[in-house]
Amino acid sequence: MLSIIGLVRSFLDTAIDFFNRVILRKYTFETLTQTANYLKKHVSFTPKIGIICGSGLGSLADSVENKIEIPYENIPHFPRSTVKGHVGELVFGYLSGVPVVCMRGRFHYYEGYPLWKCAMPVRVMKLLGVEHLIITNAAGGLNANYKVGDIMLVRDHINLMGFAGNNPLQGPNDERFGPRFPPMNKAYDRDVIKAARNIAKDLGLEKNIHEGVYTCLGGPNFETVAELKMLKMLGADTVGMSTVHEVITARHCNLNVFAFSLITNMCVFDYDCEEDPNHEEVIDVGKMREVVLQNFVKRVVKHIAETNYKEE
Repeated sequence: MLSIIGLVRSFLDTAIDFFNRVILRKYTFETLTQTANYLKKHVSFTPKIGIICGSGLGSLADSVENKIEIPYENIPHFPRSTVKGHVGELVFGYLSGVPVVCMRGRFHYYEGYPLWKCAMPVRVMKLLGVEHLIITNAAGGLNANYKVGDIMLVRDHINLMGFAGNNPLQGPNDERFGPRFPPMNKAYDRDVIKAARNIAKDLGLEKNIHEGVYTCLGGPNFETVAELKMLKMLGADTVGMSTVHEVITARHCNLNVFAFSLITNMCVFDYDCEEDPNHEEVIDVGKMREVVLQNFVKRVVKHIAETNYKEE
């Protein structure tokens, strides 16, 4: 009887693995462990904080000291970044004396990747030893109180792609990463948000810092006027094409998350407006604010380390 049960379990494990790899083409725990082990061979320390650099924000990694740069194409099972403003490499090193790993270039749904693959680096970071994740993005401002160059600390998000049945956690769940039904009511670390507001004030950004709700659409096209009006009615303050699936994956594997948006353009609600949103302005605003954001992120990293890693 026990041998029959063992055979059934073995068959089910094989079937689930086949479903993940062949049907969903989803990477298994073992596959991502291979990726993490490759990176561990090239890096002698354990990063505590992961940083995902958004469009035009790759310069955040420039502040990292004692860099070890590993191009995505050299990393087993890693996707490739194809968007302008996304270099496509992992940068290991120290920021404010804290061991970190930065993604200079993220992956988007509109590049043709399924959401689980867009977010797979988050799971790799978890396997590397990362405990806190800082996620940045460039976003359009829906809130009339925002202006280009402002920073919005993400308090919550609206997962519109999930409304359509698209989620990075789709498919069989692996308990080694996290539970089948992870809660999202505390997706963003409130203590870090509070500290970040104080840090922004110390840096003279009191008039440029906000707290609000981010929403993600699939892209790559920018939103219609009608879509923007709908998003505003739903309670969104910013809109972009990333972040949400990364946050869901991070919380699934129990990473603490802090995220912020750089407002790179104000959304157009007027059909008669002659100006069109474009990706170039996203890059330009990122360059304009790079020094401010570097100082901001360094201070946030320092706060997280002092609060959580005092004894290490």
